[in-house]
Amino acid sequence: MKYISTRGQVEAQGFIDTVLMGLADDGGLMIPAEIPVISQSTLKEWSKLSYKELFLQIFSHFTNDEIPYEDMKEMVDKSYANFRHSEVTPVKKINDSLYILELFHGPTFAFKDVALQFMGEFYSYVSKKQNEIIHILGATSGDTGAAAIQGVRGKEGIKICILHPHEKVSKVQELQMTTVDDKNVLNLSVKGNFDDCQKIIKEQFADLDFKGKHNLRAINSINFLRILAQTVYYFYAYFQIEQGDRPKKVNFSVPSGNFGNIFSGFLAKKMGLPINKLIIATNENNILERFVKTGKYKPGGFKSTHSPSMDIQVASNFERYLYYFLGQDAEKVSAYMEKLQNDGEIVIGAEDLERVQDDFEAYGANNEQCLELISKYKADYNYLLDPHTACGIAAYETYHGEDEVCISFATAHPAKFNEAIEQCGIEQEFPSEIKQLFSKPQYQLVMDHNKEEIVQELVKFYER
Repeated sequence: MKYISTRGQVEAQGFIDTVLMGLADDGGLMIPAEIPVISQSTLKEWSKLSYKELFLQIFSHFTNDEIPYEDMKEMVDKSYANFRHSEVTPVKKINDSLYILELFHGPTFAFKDVALQFMGEFYSYVSKKQNEIIHILGATSGDTGAAAIQGVRGKEGIKICILHPHEKVSKVQELQMTTVDDKNVLNLSVKGNFDDCQKIIKEQFADLDFKGKHNLRAINSINFLRILAQTVYYFYAYFQIEQGDRPKKVNFSVPSGNFGNIFSGFLAKKMGLPINKLIIATNENNILERFVKTGKYKPGGFKSTHSPSMDIQVASNFERYLYYFLGQDAEKVSAYMEKLQNDGEIVIGAEDLERVQDDFEAYGANNEQCLELISKYKADYNYLLDPHTACGIAAYETYHGEDEVCISFATAHPAKFNEAIEQCGIEQEFPSEIKQLFSKPQYQLVMDHNKEEIVQELVKFYER
């Protein structure tokens, strides 16, 4: 297995070097040169595996044995040892057509833990093996930062700096990041939105001199390791449904902001998992819905919503999908991305749009609809949705068809977004781990959206 860039200007890499590169050195994103296709007989064997066993089997097709099996197994065991559910990502049946995949049983109560707990172990392993300091740099719309910090806090050989948009994440998300007082953690609260933070991060990774000098590593979903780790729970969830009386068609409804989580499903489908529909659920920052419905990919006006982790206008992982959509033609991808940079939009024709609509459905839920669904599912099923999960349910209700079941992702615990839950007149009991955050002091630097000043702080932190 070799890895290449979507823009075609990077020499083929192995697995470890691909993960360490993060953003490709030519500004593109790293992808497998070929996607392995899993046979139906192997899928049947995999359906009997535990989550951790399945993880090891899937990764074995991508890692080239660069990490010895016993080392890999130890990393996986450590990664999921502190999850609050033995299945890691359990599936809950809501009714005959709807299942919810609970992805919030990790230490920060969000789906990002599933990939980032492993990434923390991976970086720690590589740091020791290669005897090098790793400097992690990332931007977050809320959940990535907390999960990444939790994954590497206190680990030798690693420093992590996270940018988050000031006062545009939920209070619990903010506290999970900023109550950490480890010497290897820096939180920068930037006066702007997530796209502003992400742009600074991408520019620093694109500056190859800066990237090399400071040994930068990525934790955002621009890193293929994130994509691959998320692919595991598509297989796992599908197999849980398969073991019952499963109809012929299984759909996935996925709350999506940066396109990483839904692209993991696209990868699973290309690997041979017989997914029927991949449904992109967004909020009012609905660039992905507009693209799927109209063929125009154009960032719009930013809106703050009850689902802040999806308050994103520029979806980084869209480029990975574009690569496959354009027939794995790196020159065309580069031309499209240049057009996006220069003209602020990408537009495709009617025939191409049909092909996109063969791959995805998409629906953008507004704030009011999310609150209504939170109230409805609490009353009808005694199941409390967080607002991101509610977006996924809205998309499921819109696109559900006969002889179909849908697995909708619960991407966060509702306690992380109590501001929205309270507006529904619902009082929830906070888990003790979240409750205790409110009595802890915070450690963060609030900064203007000024790239030079932010980079100065970053350099000071990495060099001390």
